[in-house]
Amino acid sequence: MGKLDGRTAIVTGASRGIGEEIARLFGREGARVVCAARTLNEGDHRLLSGSLSGTVSKIEDAGGQAIAVAVDVSTEEDCQRLVKTAEDTFGTVDILVNDAALTYYKPIIDYNVRHWVKAFAVNVHGPFMLSKLVLPGMIKLRRGAVVNISSGSAIGPGRAPFKDARPVNGGTMYGATKAALERFTQGLAQEVAMHNIAVTALSPSQTVATPGTVYHKLMSGMDDPSGEPPAYMARAALLLASEPPDKVNGRVTYSQQILGEYRLLDKPTGRGVTTKGSGYSQI
Repeated sequence: MGKLDGRTAIVTGASRGIGEEIARLFGREGARVVCAARTLNEGDHRLLSGSLSGTVSKIEDAGGQAIAVAVDVSTEEDCQRLVKTAEDTFGTVDILVNDAALTYYKPIIDYNVRHWVKAFAVNVHGPFMLSKLVLPGMIKLRRGAVVNISSGSAIGPGRAPFKDARPVNGGTMYGATKAALERFTQGLAQEVAMHNIAVTALSPSQTVATPGTVYHKLMSGMDDPSGEPPAYMARAALLLASEPPDKVNGRVTYSQQILGEYRLLDKPTGRGVTTKGSGYSQI
């Protein structure tokens, strides 16, 4: 038996990277997976490899159930269509993983206002809208899990003096959205605690090599040994989606930190283990 047998899960950002890995693991664990992103077919994205159709095929080839829904989670209409499609196809949504994210690595002085607004809409407004849409069904069933994928970027650089003379990487906006997502996580967790629902946030302990991180030059390539495999994030997301809510609700944590706690990783390292996480992860 799988840990998610009989459950329906929406995973956004499921066309590639961490979202794809989570969707595939959830499928192997018995969930009916609704894979959501903007890239439906391989080649639709002009810069990055990966697609929803590819993820769905991998889930089905492994014996799981999945559908693809091409959406832009920054729009209310697409969020509504995504949840309605999930419910019409598989029934009440038990699990929501908000992994879809957008950023442009530029310093603030060069940031296009339209890009700033769009990134906040994807990274923060999308999780809000989707959570609002799935919560009524979860409350009715008295079970559910919302897992928000955050980032080490939510940890700020601290205060002056700044001794690092290297140019900044332009991650201020992305970090701001992820810090907002972590505050949203704990606020919503408090609101729904009485309904046996867990709302959590999860970040990689080390940078994960994905088409996105490689494109933004955060990793040297898909085989960069300095990061962690995407499987760590998938296994940690599975824990947060399947553990009793009273054990994890409101938790802001890191992949290797929680895998180490559950003795699913021998030598955890990185954020949350050898270095401190964000302020929200410490309360």
